[in-house]
Amino acid sequence: MKLVRYEVDSEPVIGVVSGDGIIRIADLLPEFTEMQQLAAAGPEALDRLRDRMVSAQPTVALEGAKLLAPMERPRNFLAIGMNYLEHCKEGVRLGVVPPEHQVWFNKSTISLSPYNVDIDPGVTRMLDYEVELGVAIGKKARYVSKEEAPAHVFGYFVANDVSARDWQLHSQTWFIGKSFENFGPIGPWIVTPDEVGDPHTLGVRTYVNGELRQNSNTEQLIHNVWEMIEYVSTAYTLEPGDLLLTGTPEGVGHAMIPQAHIGVGDFIRCEIDKLGATENKVVPSTAPRYPELEPHKIARALAEAEECV
Repeated sequence: MKLVRYEVDSEPVIGVVSGDGIIRIADLLPEFTEMQQLAAAGPEALDRLRDRMVSAQPTVALEGAKLLAPMERPRNFLAIGMNYLEHCKEGVRLGVVPPEHQVWFNKSTISLSPYNVDIDPGVTRMLDYEVELGVAIGKKARYVSKEEAPAHVFGYFVANDVSARDWQLHSQTWFIGKSFENFGPIGPWIVTPDEVGDPHTLGVRTYVNGELRQNSNTEQLIHNVWEMIEYVSTAYTLEPGDLLLTGTPEGVGHAMIPQAHIGVGDFIRCEIDKLGATENKVVPSTAPRYPELEPHKIARALAEAEECV
């Protein structure tokens, strides 16, 4: 099933895609009005929903519906870095040392946005794209083994991990450069595992203005989905509705020779087999100014302190 959040009379509603329309889930299962509730309810609720869809009719046309990010703002919106070998090789060319372990970072939940949101670059001068397979957690996960991990997945989605490369490299953590508003478009829906099958056999692609930039397959993941869930759930509990991004393959603009960051007017399509696509246009920035940054200010302060000793 393809599960969506959409807007009716300026209010968010959850639904399931049926043909060229959407069935409101609350009309079939009144106890569920939020996607996180449905994720927490487990496979039994999805089975009931699937059974009741058989005799139901869509109430809204899919075309023209205002689709929202398919999950309400989660407690955790996490992403793994350097998880495709060829992307790691790109990183080496840029001076990034390959990690010994899984490397995770937060994306601010304020960055979460609909699949077709316009991207305002804000103050970055190095805007970039990253197609990623997204995983939505269903059953709560704590100390989950990789063998148990599949039972904790609610569904899968497409993500564009939009990145401000200059801000990403301001510090040793990538958080701020990955977390500008609307830098986390996902969707257009969450697809349930029964429709996806093995998540490690999916083609992933990015097009910029129709030009193929990224073209790989999730079989190339260094750490697979089950290993990722095992690793993160060992550190802390993953809750229903939490979102994980599984890394991007080679072909990002920052690593091209010459570099090919995206700019105003560019159209980016990130697509994954069986899951659909995000489609984002870069629009003129609404930022009032570019801040005057002061690199090495801390190093200068430390040097001055040494001189005073």
